[in-house]
Amino acid sequence: MLPLPPRPPAVGVMTSDGLRIATYDHGGSSDLPVVLAVHGFASNAYSNWVVTGWVRELGRAGYRVISFDQRGHGNSDKPHDPAAYTMGALVDDVQAVLDTYLLDEVTYVGYSLGARVGWHAAIDLPHLVVRGVFGGIPDGDPLTRFRVDEAKSFIADGRPVEDRLTAAYLTMASGFDGNDLSALVALVEGMRGSPQPDPDNAPRQPLLFATGSDDKILEASKALAEATPRGEFFSIPGRNHFNAPTARAFRERAMEFLSTPV
Repeated sequence: MLPLPPRPPAVGVMTSDGLRIATYDHGGSSDLPVVLAVHGFASNAYSNWVVTGWVRELGRAGYRVISFDQRGHGNSDKPHDPAAYTMGALVDDVQAVLDTYLLDEVTYVGYSLGARVGWHAAIDLPHLVVRGVFGGIPDGDPLTRFRVDEAKSFIADGRPVEDRLTAAYLTMASGFDGNDLSALVALVEGMRGSPQPDPDNAPRQPLLFATGSDDKILEASKALAEATPRGEFFSIPGRNHFNAPTARAFRERAMEFLSTPV
């Protein structure tokens, strides 16, 4: 078994509301085109992009990769107040990272929650986000089925979680070092009611949508791609929502898409 890639050092970026976001510069000359990689719910930059081979492949393709742990995740600050987690706040974090690194043009690569944030970043920051790869993105709020009450009871006293989706997310979250389950539950609460990807208000940039063939959100992802003026869709063979980021086919299709001039 090959050893895991080394963890890059974290560089703190301060957000507009006073939180510290852990960012990572994965190397490459400052004159290379930049990919901003943003992970999914309950994951982190290292697990989503380094361990899975994305940083390696993007580097080989001639990109400088910048990633960060979203608020509530990884080495970033983890408030327990749901009010700290809105779509506007998560997009503002993207802006803070780009400003700190003095980046005036990026390709945005996001998965799941990171892709949902990317949809809104592409709309709100079109002068900065020139194209994107959005993996595992549905319309609407995909965590409406998450049972916040069961999750809080589990955290408080270990009461078993009966809802299968909630149990799956908590199990996944518990597998990553540094995760704070209370912060992640607060994120779910805070994101409810936030703006969601809407086919009637799609970004204008070139976008590749990719979703696992065994993911229940497949058709919703296709619908978003079809509503996007310059959208393309790729079904990741044999993958579900949780293991799609590791798929070689996903990486290869993304590299092909990114090789096409904007």
